[in-house]
Amino acid sequence: MAEAHKKGLDAGLVGNDLENCCRTESACGQCQKSNCIIGYGKECINAYKQAPKKEVAQGMAHIPTMDFKVFEEEELERSIAHILKECKDCKEEHTQDCIINVIRSCYEVGLLGDIQPYEGSALQYLMYLKENFPEKSLHIADLYRS
Repeated sequence: MAEAHKKGLDAGLVGNDLENCCRTESACGQCQKSNCIIGYGKECINAYKQAPKKEVAQGMAHIPTMDFKVFEEEELERSIAHILKECKDCKEEHTQDCIINVIRSCYEVGLLGDIQPYEGSALQYLMYLKENFPEKSLHIADLYRS
């Protein structure tokens, strides 16, 4: 059973980031809701606001990885930096369906094209990005440090 997130999560910040990443119906025509990476992220954070749980039931399995819309890279990079600051660096206790992991993974699909490995450490993740996505990693790391 999912447990309450022990240290909390700034759901307002995450919700704002998701709104800033959203292309809106004016660009998409009609909201795709859970078939969109940002729409799915919004559903997850709204559920969290209603009942704060550390995990999203089958969260990673429901990420719409075939969403190929083009999003604003700067907004996605900023959102990844923000969500990394929310990460509790749980390392060995990291779970794939943690709400923070699920939402970060949604951003990755939009920015990097697919879900990237995460081992429960923001620093390890930034090093991974530096090795595999050097240009994007610099901006994310700068935003993360600021």
